[in-house]
Amino acid sequence: MTSLITREEALQLGRLRSQEDILALVERAWEARQDHFGDSTDMCSLVNAKSGGCAEDCGFCAQSTYAEAETPMHAMMEPEQMLEHAKAAEAGGAHRFCMVTQGQGLSPKDFQKLLEGARLVTEHTNLKRCASIGHINAKRAKQLKEAGINRVHHNVETAKSYYPEVSTLVRYEGRVRTIEAVREAGLETCVGGILNLGESEEQRVEMAFDLAAIDPTSVPINLLNPRPGTKFGDREHMDPWDAIKWVAIFRLILPKALLRLCGGRSENLREWQHLAVKAGLNGVMMGNFLTTLNTDPPKDRKMFGDLGLNIARQDDNGANPRPDNRDGFLAGETPDVIESYLDTPEDAAEAGITIRKWDPSTQLRYAAKKKIIPPRPDGAPNRWPEGELPRTPSAPGLAV
Repeated sequence: MTSLITREEALQLGRLRSQEDILALVERAWEARQDHFGDSTDMCSLVNAKSGGCAEDCGFCAQSTYAEAETPMHAMMEPEQMLEHAKAAEAGGAHRFCMVTQGQGLSPKDFQKLLEGARLVTEHTNLKRCASIGHINAKRAKQLKEAGINRVHHNVETAKSYYPEVSTLVRYEGRVRTIEAVREAGLETCVGGILNLGESEEQRVEMAFDLAAIDPTSVPINLLNPRPGTKFGDREHMDPWDAIKWVAIFRLILPKALLRLCGGRSENLREWQHLAVKAGLNGVMMGNFLTTLNTDPPKDRKMFGDLGLNIARQDDNGANPRPDNRDGFLAGETPDVIESYLDTPEDAAEAGITIRKWDPSTQLRYAAKKKIIPPRPDGAPNRWPEGELPRTPSAPGLAV
């Protein structure tokens, strides 16, 4: 993917501090977004289809065996349950639905449940379908495509140079191999990461250009929402203006990618989320996240609609999707109206739709960790002592 700015220009923009300069950058990113996507949007919703007990050591995640936090748990959902949550996502105004599971991969039995869930969502909703199920090979990627999955999500998490601070059990190269398997199967790729893990500004630029080289269809940007008991659980939230600035920089580096703001947006951006949208977003993750709550979908639809962006649903089961693909091979016109039943649960009920959203506060159970937590494989503490932040010898003076 050809970027609109060089690495040096990106680093210079990363040093902007005044709100006036950041607002000027936002306008520049907004123009780039309009040039490539017009008023189209790509709103996603997810369900945590399997949670807890992950053997990976990602330092931001409470599901990790290596975190001291209580583990959010539930077994693999049945296919009918996935469909129920997909219908709720559709009623909430989502364009696509992602079925997410924890860990490095799924057992054959759980993978078959995921495939059947994808078939049901394909048959009974008008949503485009995504999956995020850890590491997969080309054979499994093809099975996902045959079941109706359009796009597979698998993050690189951070810059390659900073990656060992985030995870050691799963190598960066292994993540790239999964992305290549997805592409080999003819599926769209969704690849992004998390900001504010202790990486430097240089490493944020590095990650953005790494993503440009990978050339994914969609790039989700997460802002760290520190989870107590994890390696990065003692970090402060990101300054909202700093987050907005980096969304705009990512837009200029990744002009043809579908940028989506996901985890941590409410906690980090607070009342400034609309500026992040104008900084170049195509969409957000609507509804709740894997283990935390989020903004209600009507507020998200209003936030995009107030900027003149088209947030209308589709009625063709994704067969003729809105023109949101960077290569233009997904042709079709976006409808200009939002069905009234999307606006309130009462309207939905009148239309015969039961909305039961994914709600981690009620649908997860939490299991206390064993008294002895295994030490992190990299020799670092499971969480940083209060007042201390991670440093890496190869990148001194990291931004915090």
